Amino acid sequence: MKKLITAAFLAAASATGAIAEDVKLQLKWVTQAQFAGYYVAQAKGFYEEEGLNVTILPGGPDIAPTQVIAGGGADVIVEWMPAALAAREKGLPLVNIAQPFASSGMMLTCLKETGITSPADFADKTLGVWFFGNEYPFLSWMSQLGLKTDGSPGGVTVLKQGFNVDPLLQKQAACISTMTYNEYWQVIDAGITEDQLVTFKYEDQGVATLEDGLYVLEDRLADPAFQETMVKFVRASMKGWKYAEENSDEAAMIVLENDQTGAQTEQHQKRMMSEVAKLTAGSNGALDVAAAERTVASLLAGGSDPVITKAPEGAWTSMITDKALAQ
Repeated sequence: MKKLITAAFLAAASATGAIAEDVKLQLKWVTQAQFAGYYVAQAKGFYEEEGLNVTILPGGPDIAPTQVIAGGGADVIVEWMPAALAAREKGLPLVNIAQPFASSGMMLTCLKETGITSPADFADKTLGVWFFGNEYPFLSWMSQLGLKTDGSPGGVTVLKQGFNVDPLLQKQAACISTMTYNEYWQVIDAGITEDQLVTFKYEDQGVATLEDGLYVLEDRLADPAFQETMVKFVRASMKGWKYAEENSDEAAMIVLENDQTGAQTEQHQKRMMSEVAKLTAGSNGALDVAAAERTVASLLAGGSDPVITKAPEGAWTSMITDKALAQ
């Protein structure tokens, strides 16, 4: 479907003399309903209506969006704010131009049999943690709890978790990192019942950080032409997200049509889309500055080893969404 849409668009552009504006979007992870809004915007012609030819690049375990955009492989990336701010402090000037996800889907999922009933019970337990930028919210949370992450007595032992739920199933860890829309349901599908689990949502614990925002390089925003392209991109993308929220099952099927691996299933994607819709609900794409500042405060509260060492300047802008929402 994607190839047909692109071919039709290019043919129409050729016939009218218009030149398509190419945009490369790098996703944070593989093709799945977590990114449904972009696939829907493409399939429904919302990008085409804006005069855009968007190439959606799936991510994966060996793909870091920050590295892709730094190397010129993408114009815009989907990234979590902690990773983006950490990269910015290290010299990669990423700027948040839109925030489709209003809420965090991250949580720790624990086996009830371990005796964990509250965060106070994490001490002396092994916890599974994703890395490659996904560890920052966890490390900040542990610091706020006063728990060392070096495996010393009274602290926690960090198990570098792959992008699966095996450490919990094999009881290598008392808790693992999961998303409300993905890995949690993999645990359930593996035969563990919900009443055998205890979950701690970052959102509920007051340590949630912003996820799945849209980021570009700061120097490119100085170009008025690029600004206008991003206005069109954000406007079409948010149209895609709102359509996906209202047509959850259809959106899931569009995602499946774009899955080149054949790894995704209809049941899983429909369930994922229904959960993702809860996280994008209420968002028009504009960044909630208060939520961004809470993310910064959480990351700064990292004790002797904070994720970032100072509050960032220029790390987000409303310039693109202000224009996109005004038209």
